[in-house]
Amino acid sequence: MKKSLFGVAIAASLALTATAAFADTLADVKARGHLLCGVSEGTAGFETPDANNEWSGIDVDYCRAIAAAIFNDAKAVRFVTSNSTVRWQQLGSREVDVLARTSTWTMTRDTTLGLTFVAPIYYDGQGFMVHKETGIKSALELGGATLCIEAGTTTELNAADYFAANNLEYNPVTFVTQDEAYKAYEEGRCDAFTTDRSALAGNRLLLAVPDDHVLLPEVISKEPLSSVVRQGDDLWFKIARWVFNAQLEAEELGVSSANVDEMLASENPGVRRLLGVEGDFGTPLGLTKDWAYQVIKLVGNYAEIFDRNVGAGSPIGLERGVNALWKDGGIQYAPPIR
Repeated sequence: MKKSLFGVAIAASLALTATAAFADTLADVKARGHLLCGVSEGTAGFETPDANNEWSGIDVDYCRAIAAAIFNDAKAVRFVTSNSTVRWQQLGSREVDVLARTSTWTMTRDTTLGLTFVAPIYYDGQGFMVHKETGIKSALELGGATLCIEAGTTTELNAADYFAANNLEYNPVTFVTQDEAYKAYEEGRCDAFTTDRSALAGNRLLLAVPDDHVLLPEVISKEPLSSVVRQGDDLWFKIARWVFNAQLEAEELGVSSANVDEMLASENPGVRRLLGVEGDFGTPLGLTKDWAYQVIKLVGNYAEIFDRNVGAGSPIGLERGVNALWKDGGIQYAPPIR
């Protein structure tokens, strides 16, 4: 789904091209009239097309928020799909302006690909799903199991580390795409499937009989799923980062799509700065003063995009957990707009 090692192989070429040639992404996006957003071929809760090819998900809403900030139009975005082996190349070759598909921020990727990780949109961890009929209750019972995995990913490496650390044998069966791996698992060709727990929870609902499958309790890795942009364009990086920060800040300040117009009259200095009533925090980004107002009005704050896509307002029903704001016991935290 998200974590290709193929990217290391193209690191040298990307690094060479991540220069001033990429230094005006905003101008290119404005001239084109829409944002090009890189997404996966389908991950429930994060990026999923419906029968009419209308996309929804946390990552989709993040790209719509960027479009809202630039164009005052959350629909001014086109979604470009990719698998885990070509995503870095698509970004480096300018096929997309921002890669929003669930990609884990790691040191190797951050230092060798010629790309820049923006901010973790969702903090996740790798887990396992099994057929209920196996009676397996813990990953420690997976010794000798056949495991479906997407090939060329750090999911594959995490699984190898986990089984080695626990002195367990297992039989990995790898697939080029996530869909192929899920199909093989559902058909019973594997005892278990492993990937990010959020993806397991979402895609479990897409299986023919969801109740025939259970998620095991173990979390075996850290997976900060981050948006990514090309290296060498600081302005574009800052736009991508501050759009997300604004959504976090809006949640903390109690500003939502439902009350944002009312909040324009707020006397809270933080709210006034956020909405562009006081100060000018748009011009340094090449945006209008009310860019954050447009983001919140047209897309919503972080709580809204979380709840409707993967949280309490969605069929997936995930708890906020570490993705709660810092003041609520989580680790999501935005620098102040001031």
